[in-house]
Amino acid sequence: MADPHGFLNNRERITQTRRPVPVRIMDWKEVYEAQEQGVLKSQAGRCMDCGVPFCHQGCPLGNLIPEWNDLTWRGKGQEAIERLHATNNFPEFTGRLCPAPCESACVLGINQPAVTIKQVEVSIIDEAFNQDWVHPLPPARLTGKTVAVVGSGPAGLAAAQQLTRTGHTVAVYERDDRIGGLLRYGIPDFKLEKESVDRRVEQMSAEGTRFRTGIEVGKDIGWDELRRRYDAVVVCTGATVPRDLPIPGRGFNGVHFAMDYLVQGNKAVAGDELVGQIDARGKHVVILGGGDTGADCIGTAHRQQAASVTTLAIGQQPPSDRSVDQPWPTFPNLFEVASAHEEGGERSYLASTVEFLGENGVLTGLKIAETAFVGGRRVPKEGTERVIPADLVFLALGFTGPESAELTHQLPVTLDSRSNVKRDGYYMSSREGVFVAGDAGRGQSLIVWAIAEGRACAAAVDKFLMGETFLPAPVSPSDSAIRV
Repeated sequence: MADPHGFLNNRERITQTRRPVPVRIMDWKEVYEAQEQGVLKSQAGRCMDCGVPFCHQGCPLGNLIPEWNDLTWRGKGQEAIERLHATNNFPEFTGRLCPAPCESACVLGINQPAVTIKQVEVSIIDEAFNQDWVHPLPPARLTGKTVAVVGSGPAGLAAAQQLTRTGHTVAVYERDDRIGGLLRYGIPDFKLEKESVDRRVEQMSAEGTRFRTGIEVGKDIGWDELRRRYDAVVVCTGATVPRDLPIPGRGFNGVHFAMDYLVQGNKAVAGDELVGQIDARGKHVVILGGGDTGADCIGTAHRQQAASVTTLAIGQQPPSDRSVDQPWPTFPNLFEVASAHEEGGERSYLASTVEFLGENGVLTGLKIAETAFVGGRRVPKEGTERVIPADLVFLALGFTGPESAELTHQLPVTLDSRSNVKRDGYYMSSREGVFVAGDAGRGQSLIVWAIAEGRACAAAVDKFLMGETFLPAPVSPSDSAIRV
C-alpha cells in the first residue's frame, strides 16, 4: 500500500498542466507538460489499500494499478515500469490516449475525485525511457513457426511483440509508408508525438519483429497467398470504413471524411510534401460529430489558423456528473472538455444537418435544424431550419467496420451482423489459422481494448501453433465493452 493516509491528506485531484493555449496552437508538440515529481508522488499516494481494487476490473488490460502507484509513491521507478510492462506493452500510448475506464472504476471515486491513474502511468513510462530502462527482449530460442500480422496499429503491434518474444518469426504488413496504423496516421501529434511510436518500432525490430511497409494485403499480395506462406495470420486492420452522411449536397467540394483530413495533417507534420492538402487556414470549418475524432479535427483546424470552428452533434449534451443509470463503477458518458475544446470554437448539441449548400460545385454553407425525437428516431424539427457558413465540413461520425471485401473474397472468412470479422472464443475466424484482434473483430473501440485483444490473440495463436501457451490472455472476444 502507498501512503496509509493518502487520500485523507491529499483530497485534491491534481492533473497535468496543459501548455497555454496561445503557445500550443502555434506548434504540433504535445499539449501536456511533465508533472513535478513531488506532486506526482502525492497523487500516486492517494491510491490506498481499498480491499477490492475495482480499477483492475475497469482496465481491459488488468493493469496492476495499486502496485505501480505504490512504487511511484516510494520512488521506485524501475520496479514500477516492470509491473506496468507486465500487463501493458505500450503504456506511453494508453497513458496519453486512453479515456481511462480505470479511473471511472476507482474506489475513491465513490465519494471523492478518482486517483490520477492515467498520468501516473504515463509518468512511469516516460521516466523509464529517459533513464534507459526500456530494452529489447529478444526470445531465448526460435520455435521455427511463422506468423503474419496484417496491420500495425496498437492491436497488431501488441500481438506481434508478444509472439516475437515467445520465439515465433513475425512479419508485420502495413499498407502505409510508416508503421503505426492509427497511432501514426490519425492521432494528431499534439496528442501523441511520433517519437513514441518510432522508439517502440526500434525496440521491436531489435527483438526480431520484421516490418513490411507499403504492402496492401489483398492487392499487392493475396490473403490466400499470405495464409499459405505463414503458419498463422493475424488480422489487425482496424475498423476503417467511415460512416457517411448521404444528404443533398454531399458531393460538393469541401465535404470530407475526418480521417482524410487528419492523416494529411500527420503527413505534413512529418515533413511529407502533399499535393492538394486539405487546409483550414482562413476558412469556416464545421465538424459533424462530437467524439474524439471530432476533437482532433478541432485542434488541427486551430493549428492551421481556421477563421472559425464549429462542432455539431445530433444528440443531447452529456451530463457533467454520473446519471443514475450509469452508477459507479461503470464507465459513464460524460461531457468532456478536451484540450482542443479549450482552444476555441463553438459546440452545439441537438443539431441536425439537413443539407450541404454550395455554388458551382463548391461548399458554402450548411442548412441545419434542431433535433427532435419522433418514435425513438432523431429527426430535424420543422420550422427550426437555419443556414450557417461553411467552407470545410469534416464528417466525424464514427466507423462501420473493417475494409473486408478482399479478405472475404480471397480466403474467405465470415462476417458478423455488424460487418466485423467473426471470430470464436479464441480469436480465430471461420478460416483455420486466421485470427482477428482489435477493431476489425470488435468494431470501433478504445486503444486499451486493442492492446488487450492483441495480447490475448497472441496467446491464442501461440497455443494454436505449439499446443500450449504461457502468454497472458487478459480478455476474450466475448467480454463486454466495459467489464465492470
